[in-house]
Amino acid sequence: MKTLYIELRESEVFETRDLDENTMIDLDQKGQICAITIEHAGERADIPYFSFEQIPAPVLTRT
Repeated sequence: MKTLYIELRESEVFETRDLDENTMIDLDQKGQICAITIEHAGERADIPYFSFEQIPAPVLTRT
């Protein structure tokens, strides 16, 4: 089983919700999505092999 975890931003997880039996989203205290977990990712996407690259997100500042 391959699990895909996508962290959208660093934040303390306040609640995890099931979207379906294999997909969960993590929410912060304000209800904003922090991360997504997809169980059986390889089978669901029909991708036998995959690779990834971690790319740092740019720091956004408000002016």
